[in-house]
Amino acid sequence: MSQAPLDDLTMEGYEAPRVVQFNVFLDNRVGRLLELVELFEKQSVCIAGLSIMDSADYAVIRLVCGKSGVARRHLHDHHVPFSEEEVLAVGLSHGRTLASLCRSLLQAEINMDYAYPLLIQPSGVAAVIVHTDEPDLTAQVLKRSQFLLLGEADLCQPGRSPGSSGEPSI
Repeated sequence: MSQAPLDDLTMEGYEAPRVVQFNVFLDNRVGRLLELVELFEKQSVCIAGLSIMDSADYAVIRLVCGKSGVARRHLHDHHVPFSEEEVLAVGLSHGRTLASLCRSLLQAEINMDYAYPLLIQPSGVAAVIVHTDEPDLTAQVLKRSQFLLLGEADLCQPGRSPGSSGEPSI
């Protein structure tokens, strides 16, 4: 997986793997989500995570892709308004549950702004996207709590399916 070896004595210099989340702004009309999804599908860009926030006039689509550079280029080329930010993709396995993730963040007094599940299961493990206002500290806390932090290279890997061999290392 994307995690670099980590010295048990210090987290100094540790940079957690992150993924790019695109915040796509669409007018709230029938078929607009389909157009967005087809834009990625036509370019063979896997959408690994998706969250929709809807209002009367517009929708904000949060999505994580396996190829952020390609996704960025196609959003730009098709004049789709978007912003982007880095988020953490956190694997839930080996007793690391959503409740234990929340407990770890609570103990460190870190507020989770939002979270949503991935549509895929990297290496056969459930995973969630997590956004906090302190991503570096969040990553350190989760790493210390032995959560699996995933990078973009871990998402949408061809030939990998849930339950395949090669369990990620923690």
